[in-house]
Amino acid sequence: MREEYISLAAGVEATGEFEDRRSRFIAQLVHVEGEREAQEFIEKVRARHHDARHNVPAWILSDGRERCSDDGEPSQTSGRPTLDVLRGANLANVCCVVTRYFGGTLLGPGGLKRAYTAATQEAVRAAEHDGMFVHMALATRVTCVVSYAAYGKVERLVRDCGGNIKDTIFAEDVQITASFRAGTESRFVDAMRELNAGEDVCVLGEPTFSEL
Repeated sequence: MREEYISLAAGVEATGEFEDRRSRFIAQLVHVEGEREAQEFIEKVRARHHDARHNVPAWILSDGRERCSDDGEPSQTSGRPTLDVLRGANLANVCCVVTRYFGGTLLGPGGLKRAYTAATQEAVRAAEHDGMFVHMALATRVTCVVSYAAYGKVERLVRDCGGNIKDTIFAEDVQITASFRAGTESRFVDAMRELNAGEDVCVLGEPTFSEL
């Protein structure tokens, strides 16, 4: 499993188009959390473009699973080039479906590869231009309870140690939950132990992917 990757924000869709000899290639790119969501999006695009000659899917997940299909195009001319663009952009948890409306002229294997690649690249560029990408990294959440008097100091300490505060609960004391890139949280934990005269006051969660 990779430790960081780029994905699309949930709930948005990036599109890109390429045309060659009257054949239109429309790439549609979205965020997915798993294989089931990828398949649901593929079916959605097939329904949307039911009159198209081909709807070529490719998806890649953060756990390393990936899949693509040529959907009737000659072998290795469409699904693989689409997947290669996603890989090259370091994307994960994404699904791209490239729809082709046939223009009446055969493009040949080389022409098909270029067209599917270009359409997918256009969708990636559109997502970047519109600020749809999010940078995800394996992060560890650290929770600690501190006094109101220490709250400001601990808040600064989180930032100084490279973390981000994700949640703060104000009650009798202050409960702070901060996120650190996995493997870097020990600096904060050690500093909190020193601040509290050797007492361990931090509770660590299991590393999970989180937006930086």
